[in-house]
Amino acid sequence: MKRQSVVGMVVMSVLCVGSAYAADEAKGRLLYERLGGKGAITAVVETFVGNVGGDKRINGYFASTDLVKLKMHLVNQICEASGGPCKYTGRTMKQTHAGMGVSDAAFGALVEDLVAALDHHKVGKTEKDELLGVLGPMKSDIVEKK
Repeated sequence: MKRQSVVGMVVMSVLCVGSAYAADEAKGRLLYERLGGKGAITAVVETFVGNVGGDKRINGYFASTDLVKLKMHLVNQICEASGGPCKYTGRTMKQTHAGMGVSDAAFGALVEDLVAALDHHKVGKTEKDELLGVLGPMKSDIVEKK
């Protein structure tokens, strides 16, 4: 279980922190709604996991990961983090990444793959920035090699 995907654990745990009920200040709509709900989140996750799987810079981190389970956790995590009805209960970022040797470069590659998935699905800048905004502060719990 220690070799869980950097992809899955980064997104699942990171998005849980800080954006649990992000709302559009102007319209009062939850980020979950602005993302398009669970169906749209599922589509982004599918693309994201595919991007990472094809990314030779980081795909070794999750070579033995159960992708079906990973996708389910990612969808639930993003859904919950954005104010939706889903629930995720998983390990913390520190617990998940301890001893994995994740580098700054690997973290950056993961973010690039996530941005590409969000862009592919035409996620708006405001929503994309909200999701990515919670990723940065968690870097210190993930990266072990500068």
